[in-house]
Amino acid sequence: MSHAREGVSDADRAREGYQEARRAYLFGKAVRDRRTALGMTQSRLAARAGMTQAAVSRLEHGGSTPTIPLLERLAAALDSTLHLDIAPDSDLSVAFTPRAA
Repeated sequence: MSHAREGVSDADRAREGYQEARRAYLFGKAVRDRRTALGMTQSRLAARAGMTQAAVSRLEHGGSTPTIPLLERLAAALDSTLHLDIAPDSDLSVAFTPRAA
């Protein structure tokens, strides 16, 4: 008996898994790039965003997917506006841009 979703091949599921992992990596890279541009440590970002340093590390290495509330906290902690462009079957575009003073 197959537990696969009807009409979805193993290749499709593998592609979806790859896409999810790729998007998590790209988001983590954007967080790390902005954090280091600010000269901020993972511990400092964690304190500002209400996270642990380990959670920041996991996020930056693509090991977790952020929730909307976490995205909001990260943008605030990084003194940034977060821009996400999510298109089906495409790479995620993530940018943290400095907030205007």
